[in-house]
Amino acid sequence: MLSRLLKDHQAKQNERKELQEKRRREAVVAATRLTEALVDHLNVGVAQAYVNQRKLDNEVKTLHFLGKSLKTLQIQAAQFAKQTQQWLGMVDNFNQALKEIGDVENWARSIEMDMRTIATALEYVYKGQLQPAT
Repeated sequence: MLSRLLKDHQAKQNERKELQEKRRREAVVAATRLTEALVDHLNVGVAQAYVNQRKLDNEVKTLHFLGKSLKTLQIQAAQFAKQTQQWLGMVDNFNQALKEIGDVENWARSIEMDMRTIATALEYVYKGQLQPAT
């Protein structure tokens, strides 16, 4: 009976371990996809920033030669600064998400170690019951 309980426990433990591993793999895949999406988005933003910078440079030259007001340039610079702040916010959110993934992995390792300790203790008790008393 104890052997059956141990086998049932080990089977359940293996199922939980497999489920945990599956979830960890899914989390890694999701994090990878998120990372790729964020990098793609940031690359588009960086390319747009480069285009905007070139436009700003051209406008500065035009304003200098034509003597136009710098008001337009100030507005565009403010828009660029706002966009840059948004990008920084996205990068901060991404970093936080990566930290949370690390926290989940640490939690999973901790649970796994606890389960191994319990299994070892049960095995020790089981072996102790099988040996004849001296």
